[in-house]
Amino acid sequence: MPPTSANGSPWATLIPIAIAMAVVILRNSRARRLRIEAMWIAPVIIVAMIGVALWAESRASVARGGAGFALTPLNIGLDIAGVIAGALLGWWRARFTSITIDPATHELTSRASPLGMVVILGILVIRTAVRTYATGGALGEWAAPVADALLVMSVGLVCAQRLEIYIRANRLLNEAGAGGSPS
Repeated sequence: MPPTSANGSPWATLIPIAIAMAVVILRNSRARRLRIEAMWIAPVIIVAMIGVALWAESRASVARGGAGFALTPLNIGLDIAGVIAGALLGWWRARFTSITIDPATHELTSRASPLGMVVILGILVIRTAVRTYATGGALGEWAAPVADALLVMSVGLVCAQRLEIYIRANRLLNEAGAGGSPS
């Protein structure tokens, strides 16, 4: 069953997601300038945002009379699994990003592959399905740890993707600077 909005319509939730995905795919279908000196910004922002989200969730849990964020083996294991799964998906997605270098100016450009966007869409569908399943109470005590693992999965995805693109772009710049033929 698809997720529903407050008014009960699944379309009110799915249509904005579909529109956002279409905009992202169209935006990423053209080549854009790649600035490797700024590639650290997105990982820092995502780590900070996820950290704040987890901290706020813990504070809200304490306010409701809960224990806050508990460092249990279950939580730690799921978070580690989430980061690893995200890193693998980020690396895989980055491998489908086309990076080119202008031989004269050494300016880098990148173009995201539609296949990479399918990965993001797949993650979005899985997260939505898990959230829908969890809100029905079916996950019980696993709901919060699974939700946290899905959040930290995005940290692994963004960091690994940026690192892989940085490594490949840097290699192209080094080859171009050494007189080698860029690949």
